[in-house]
Order: sequence, then structure tokens, then C-alpha cells
Amino acid sequence: MARPLQVYLDETDRARLEEWARKHGWTKSQAVRLAIRALTRPRDAEPLLAAGGMIDALPEDLSERFDRYLEGTYVAEKRRSYGRKRRSQ
Repeated sequence: MARPLQVYLDETDRARLEEWARKHGWTKSQAVRLAIRALTRPRDAEPLLAAGGMIDALPEDLSERFDRYLEGTYVAEKRRSYGRKRRSQ
């Protein structure tokens, strides 16, 4: 059974909550529930969250520009020719 909870927020936090909820098409209550669940979930419950912080020295904008960084590290192999071309006689 759901029970009410009253929370007091300053204007900045309230505006941020309203903007985030509106952007995602959620109510403020749904956004708060999500935040509570995300903050209290055990790290091992989500393998990707548990992996966070395992690699040092990653660029700060990696999540925003992931494709660019991936493209910069990917090197395509040259097409191999299978068998030798024969000269016609």
C-alpha cells in the first residue's frame, strides 16, 4: 500500500525535478520514486552499475560522445584476397 510523503525542496531543486519529469513524460512522484530506487539499489543488482568506476582515465564526455571515441579506436582490416589471381596465358 502506497503512503504519502511530504518533501520540501528549494526553488532550484523543485525546478530541476519538474523539468526532468516533464522532459521524460513522468509525474514528479514517479521521478522521485525512480531516484530513490536508483540510489538504494544494491550495486551488484545491476552489473553495468557495478562496473562503473572500474576503468580510470576515461574522458569525461565519453557517454555523450561514445560513437566518436569508438570510431577513433576501430581500425578496419583490409580485405584479404583468397587465393592468388592467375595470369591468363
